[in-house]
Amino acid sequence: MKTLKDCKPSETVFVKKITGTGAVKRRIMDMGITKGVEIHIRKVAPLGDPIELNIRGYELSVRKQDAQMIEVE
Repeated sequence: MKTLKDCKPSETVFVKKITGTGAVKRRIMDMGITKGVEIHIRKVAPLGDPIELNIRGYELSVRKQDAQMIEVE
């Protein structure tokens, strides 16, 4: 199981599953991260938090804690 947190900069992945529950899962989905969407990892902050992504034509930063809930392939 590979999560978004494990991805390296300049890697492109597809969302397989979101493992969060309740309000956290809803917030992730509201940001446009849904099953099957393509995500390009732009860069990771020096300490690993946050992670900057390109998704659906816009830039998004997510916390490492949230990225761990997003399974990718």
